Order: sequence, then C-alpha cells, then structure tokens
Amino acid sequence: MSINASILVADDDTAIRTVLTQALSRLGYQVKSVGTAAGLWKWIESGEGDLVITDVVMPDENGLELLPKIKQLRPHLKIIVMSARNTLMTAVQANERGAFEYLAKPFDLNALKLTVEKALESGPDNERGYLHTEPKVLDDEPMDLIGRSPPMQEIYRIMARVMGTELTVAITGESGTGKELIARALHNYGKRRNGPFVALNMAAIPKELIESELFGHERGAFTGATHRSIGRFKEAQNGTLFLDEIGDMPSEAQTRLLRVLQDGEYSMVGGAKTIKSNVRIITATHRDLRQLIRQGLFREDLFYRLNVVPIRVPPLRNRSSDIPDLVHHFGNQIVDIGLPKKIIDAGGMRVLEDYSWPGNIRELENLVKRISALYAEKIITAETIKKELFEVNSEKNQAGSESSESLSESIERHLREYFNAHKDGLPLPGLYSRILRELERPLIAVTLEATHGNQLRTADLLGLNRNTLRKKISDLDIPVKKKTH
Repeated sequence: MSINASILVADDDTAIRTVLTQALSRLGYQVKSVGTAAGLWKWIESGEGDLVITDVVMPDENGLELLPKIKQLRPHLKIIVMSARNTLMTAVQANERGAFEYLAKPFDLNALKLTVEKALESGPDNERGYLHTEPKVLDDEPMDLIGRSPPMQEIYRIMARVMGTELTVAITGESGTGKELIARALHNYGKRRNGPFVALNMAAIPKELIESELFGHERGAFTGATHRSIGRFKEAQNGTLFLDEIGDMPSEAQTRLLRVLQDGEYSMVGGAKTIKSNVRIITATHRDLRQLIRQGLFREDLFYRLNVVPIRVPPLRNRSSDIPDLVHHFGNQIVDIGLPKKIIDAGGMRVLEDYSWPGNIRELENLVKRISALYAEKIITAETIKKELFEVNSEKNQAGSESSESLSESIERHLREYFNAHKDGLPLPGLYSRILRELERPLIAVTLEATHGNQLRTADLLGLNRNTLRKKISDLDIPVKKKTH
C-alpha cells in the first residue's frame, strides 16, 4: 500500500461518500470527497490526488464524460469508476475513456480495497495500450446482453478489457446461456467491428466436411466437390470467426486449426497454395474441454491456444436476479413481432426466480413468447406461470417417456440444423451420399458391438453379404473388437 496516498472520491450520494471516506481512511489513505464533477475537476486541476474514485451519474456532469479530460490533463492519474447502471455499455465506456477499473454498485468494500491497492501499485495507465481507443459506444445503444447480477458484472469487466485486443476468447457455459451474444458483442465493439462476423457450429456439420467448411476446398478435392469453395476462414478475413461447440471438432480439423493459430496461414483442402489468415478466433462450448483432453478427444496444445481469455457464462439459475430485466427485454421484443406485451405480477416473478431453468435464457424467452401468444389477460399471475412451467413440462416429459423421437424425426432435425448453419448459401453438393455414410457407420459399428465382433452374425442381421460388410468396415474405418471374457 502506498503510504499517505491521497484519494479523491466523487459521488452525489452523501451516504456513499461517508462510507468510502471512513473505509479508506481506516486503511491509512488521505481522502477528500465531493458531490459534483465540478468540485472533482477543481481538485484535479490543482494537482491533488494520487487516485480518483468517481460515480458515473452526478448532478452537473456525467462522470464518464469527465474521464478523457482528466486523462488529457493528468495521463498517469488512476481512475476507478463506480456505477449503479451496471451494463456492458458502462464497463466498455469506462475502459475506453481510460478508467483503471469499473466497479458495479453495490460493491463489496473488500473488493474496493483490493482494487485501490492494485491501482496505486501499478504502472502508468498509458503503458496499458488497450485502454486508449476512441470512444465509440453511445449511451442509448441497445444491447442484447442483459443483466446486472454480480456474475454478469464480472463478464462485462472481462469483455471491456479484451474488446480492443486480438486475444482469442473461449466462452463456456450451458446451452441457452447466451454464448453467441457475448461473441457478437466482442466483435461489434472491438477493433474488427468493420469486418465480417462469421459463425460456424461444429455440431451441425458432418465431421468429414468440417475441414472443407473451415478452410475451403478446390474443385475435385473429394467426391462431390464439383466447384471451388473459399471456406469460413476466408469469409471471416479481417473480422471474427466464431467457432461454436468447439468440443465437437474432429481431431484432424483440430490439428489444422492449431497450425493456423501458430503460423497464421493455411491451405484449402486439395490445394497447394498457402493463404495468409487475418482472423480473430472466438470459441464456445457447453462441454468440459479439460475432460475431453483427458479422454484424448481434444488437443491440449490447441486448448491453450484458444483459452487465452476464458469467459464462463453462468446458468440462469445462478443469476436469478436478472430475470425481471430479461422478461422486460423479451417483452419488448415480442411487441416488435406483433404479440401483446404482458405484465407478470410479483407472485409470478417470484415463481420465475425460484425455477431451476434447465433450458436457461432460451427457455425463459420461449416462455415469455408462449404466454403472450396463448393468454388474453394482460396481468399474468403465479398460477399461470406455474401451469406453463410445471404442467407443460410434465406433459412433455411424460410424452417423451412414452414415445422417443423416431429415426426419421431425428434425421429431419439434424438436416434442419445443417441447413440453418448455411443461411448465407446452400451447402456443398453430395449431401445424399454423406448422410448415408453418417447412418451406415454407427449402424454397422453398433451391430458389431452387439454381436461381440462376429462379422458373420452382423452381416446376417444387416442383410448384407459378408464380403460387402468387410469392405464397408474398411471404407468406413470401423474398429472391430471382440469381447473378452
């Protein structure tokens, strides 16, 4: 701790000024507090203070607007911004305007103490190049990232610090928590915002086509490659490539991706020409990559290349205080599509906050839309919420236990996901043969397992000639293991 360091506190709330003054004084700091931006600026002009702690909203001037003036006059003066607005916008703007740290109100005094110590002991702010970018986010600009809970505040702080960098970001969290929204925000408010944002879901692409989807292919590179395709890396040049469900990437593609990250270049499938890559990589997954590494399913060296900045998105059950804001947000969205906005009363909101939300934010959004479409009354009570949450889910679970999804339904769902992943253009030709291959391999592999590796019995069960079965086992690279007793 810097002995006798002087701290200037600016906040229009007398109680907050008193608490901060007392807490910091007990730690040995000299503290002066003021309730206006003008009063703070007067002290700064006179050269007072080793550290500034300022609120955003003050009666005479927005604290964020004051930051660039402070940094211009005294570039080495550290500034901690505190705010009750608690949005990603506030964190980004504070970071862009030269703040050392952003703290959301209410904050823990121990957290403030550690931040103050870190600020006073660190080097000059102008050595931290990521802070000094041109402000570009407007106060009233809409964002889909909703939440003021402590877990979301931590995410905002991390995002604000890495938006102006080229660092790879690995987003993890359960399905439906909003991982792609975070990836898009990192792109939209980062250095590459004028470039393309290209998303690819690994789970929606047949494994043998992922390399082609990523890096492109030359005509004739494989069966069905009747034309040249540039691939997603080329599409994302000078922008951001978002690789969703990275845990489903096959090992061959992992090796090629690692090479791109190491060397900054790649070649198309079936091509010899080297292509320079200028792409920022952001990944996401709901799977435990460290567990996949232990199982030999994910490369450890690739993991460390991708996991430079990890962002863990909490499930909705761990940020239930954000549910009212999310309901309000979704309510505004459904008005735009012609559905009436509903008001959920206090009892109904308590039910929502106490629910476990296995489907996370996606499930909440679905509920808000369903209620708006199905119910005529404007005020939605706890009884209606319980009916939709528990009775409807119970019926779904009962139906699921009585009749599982048919094979044709499963294939249809897979194909729809596949085509949804190609919204900007039709997928590669040869889809019929690729789907048959996807079906054949597990069909033969599982039947072999059931017969303990007996190929004669397997051929009989499948209705195939034994030589045909052997050829398919070889062509599809199916392991044959006899059960040992």
